Amino acid sequence: MKILEFVSKFSDEQSCKEYFRDIRMKEGVVCKKCGCKKHYWLLSKWQFQCSKCNFRTTLKSGTVMENSRLPFRTWSLVMLFMTTTKKGISACELQRQIGHKRYMTVWSVMHRLRIVMGKRDDLYQLSDMIEFDEGYFEKQVPEHTKSNLKRGRGSERQVNVAVMAESTPLENLKSGKISNHCRFFKMKVLKSHMATEIESLIKDSLDSKAIVFFDKSTSYFNIENYVEGHLAVKSNKQTTIVMLKWVHIAISNAKRNFLGVYHKINGEYLQNYLDEFVYKLNRRYFKSIFERLVVASVYPYWQTNE
Repeated sequence: MKILEFVSKFSDEQSCKEYFRDIRMKEGVVCKKCGCKKHYWLLSKWQFQCSKCNFRTTLKSGTVMENSRLPFRTWSLVMLFMTTTKKGISACELQRQIGHKRYMTVWSVMHRLRIVMGKRDDLYQLSDMIEFDEGYFEKQVPEHTKSNLKRGRGSERQVNVAVMAESTPLENLKSGKISNHCRFFKMKVLKSHMATEIESLIKDSLDSKAIVFFDKSTSYFNIENYVEGHLAVKSNKQTTIVMLKWVHIAISNAKRNFLGVYHKINGEYLQNYLDEFVYKLNRRYFKSIFERLVVASVYPYWQTNE
């Protein structure tokens, strides 16, 4: 959704509340007391009421906005700016754009929405042909410790991230040239280089019938137990260009994006920033990501760690 469209459609707080109400009614409300999914709308109370036990649910309850005192229009504006800007927007700039007094409030709202984005993408597994590799992202470290930290692989300056790309090989019928078309991505922060963590990630993120391309790392020896097929290739310049093309393009774009918008990222929150980047990347052909984020934000699964 473009900014002019937003201003026209959501001119005040009431229009935003009505929009969120309509989305929740369409997607369904689950009663916290009895689990019933059948509700009706109480216009006089502006709440949902369970048809089974008469338990009432507020418009924000069970959504990403639960326990928040911010107006619906403020939440809507944050969603708009986060999804409209292709490269992302910093909390400081967003605070200035919406005219909010407190930086930490805006920062907190943005991270809540990033969690929603990550939870939404976790519902899906990649399938078919998968490129798999790891990238190293620089994190923010205290100034007084920089001189004592080593550089390169395994450095405390960097965070190891597993990157997966679902690519489909295409052949030009006239020239016979083969290329890859990429559809969806996943990026997950790794706490270690242990093979067990890689195997757990593969099991959760990829379809069991997928075929995986990866380099000859000692951490990848048991991947064959979780997918239908695999191909290990020696890591070199040619491999990067041909076999693992989209993985390295995604890593490069993410690093450039983070450096240009956020400069340095606290390693504790890197996964949230990756979730936002991947969420928008996976929906790059959607007409409006704003509506999809609103739908995702009304589900209660964003609060769970499952």
